[in-house]
Amino acid sequence: MRPRRLVLTAVAVAALAVTASACGPENSDPAPAASGPATTAAAPAPAAPAATTAPASAPAGAPTAAPTTGKPSASAPAQAAGTCATKDVVLTAKAESQAGGYILITVKAKPGVTCTLAARRPVIAFGSGGIEAAKAEQAAAQPIKLSGSEAAYAGVMTKTTKDNQAIQFSDVIVGVNDPDPDPVSLPIGPTNVDKPIVTNWHSKPAEAVPVH
Repeated sequence: MRPRRLVLTAVAVAALAVTASACGPENSDPAPAASGPATTAAAPAPAAPAATTAPASAPAGAPTAAPTTGKPSASAPAQAAGTCATKDVVLTAKAESQAGGYILITVKAKPGVTCTLAARRPVIAFGSGGIEAAKAEQAAAQPIKLSGSEAAYAGVMTKTTKDNQAIQFSDVIVGVNDPDPDPVSLPIGPTNVDKPIVTNWHSKPAEAVPVH
């Protein structure tokens, strides 16, 4: 009986060996995949657009340049190129007996200056109160060119009223333009003034006799 048991034992051992071979690593199932999500390569981020520099805004309350209006000052109006200003000329005043008496104003350009008198009458005033002469003629004035010995003339009738009421002055204030930033005061001697008038500028003294 012992030999039979040995044989059965040997058979059983062989069977176990075959079974072990069949279950070896060659026939084993592949290892399960990892339970976590698969890692994928990240797509490259799109290139950021080039930064643009925003224009710097002016700080609140910053002063801004005011537009040019081109308007002349009321006290000193801009003169056209070549137009005479009082500072460009020499003015004189002389008493005349014609037409009941008047003051003849003469204007000449200073040496080396050539300019044109604007088509208007001179500004004539008396005293600090500014008694201003009204126009003596309705005709339009004409521009007059001054250069060298050339002159222009205007006549001032200092009193146009018939009564004896008047204020006496010894000087007359003359300006070439209206208004004029540089008027001059000319001596005329004691003269009665009441509602004065003045002519336009004329190229001949005979044309500057005021008529009322």
